[in-house]
Amino acid sequence: MACTNDTSCNKACVRPRGVLYSFFTTLLLWCYFLGAGIFFVLVFYLPAYVFFRNREHRFEKLNSHFFRGFLWLVRLFFPMHQWQIDEKMRRIKSSIVICNHVSYLDPLICIALFERQKTIVKPLFFSLPVFGWLVRVSGYLPATTRGRFSAMMIEQVEKMSDYLADGGILFVFPEGTRNQQGKLGSFQQGIFKIARLCQASLVVVKIENSDKVFAPGNFLFSASSTESVRVRVVGSIRPDYTANPPTAATLEQMAVSMLAGTDAACPENEQHF
Repeated sequence: MACTNDTSCNKACVRPRGVLYSFFTTLLLWCYFLGAGIFFVLVFYLPAYVFFRNREHRFEKLNSHFFRGFLWLVRLFFPMHQWQIDEKMRRIKSSIVICNHVSYLDPLICIALFERQKTIVKPLFFSLPVFGWLVRVSGYLPATTRGRFSAMMIEQVEKMSDYLADGGILFVFPEGTRNQQGKLGSFQQGIFKIARLCQASLVVVKIENSDKVFAPGNFLFSASSTESVRVRVVGSIRPDYTANPPTAATLEQMAVSMLAGTDAACPENEQHF
């Protein structure tokens, strides 16, 4: 039966082409991960490990450059997605950054934006060949205190105060996993206990529509959506840990309210207490 609706015909033709485009560009992006990953390890990471004292700092910087390259390709291959990065993101230092989590792209975005960064990763990643070595030397924290990871977690937490004071950033996703419903999930309190221990300031960041580029559960990057990916600072929390130390639950409540858009107590959602 012939198609009598030009718009329907156009959509039917575009859809297969969109899937093919997504397939081939996804393959190219994974090739970058493998090819550029091997290149970076041989040409940059290994010399940094051998010749530099502060390996951790060097590895953090290399991680950032590697994922900047990856996201540059994502933006090149999928120009239909506009990227809006809050300028305040680049001025963040010496803070714990609290983010929502909607896509596998979220941690890559944060690593690309911050040259001095650590994060909390699944214990499985520490056991992977090469990648496990990279996350260990980078000083990333395991998401558990059990078994052989106990000493590693304690060591990194003990060094965190000095790391933050030196301008470093610890970014975390307190939901613990990607949220596939688009709603904010329940938070884990561990990071807020670390914030109290380190007497750290917190910056709350909202990431929107990264799941429209790379959706949870999908192998392919999307060429069909035209949503803008937005990364913006929605608030900051600067407690007075000496005169009025907050509980971990209080810090959690404030971060949740900022991400949910329900907190307007202070100008630009900056809270001092």
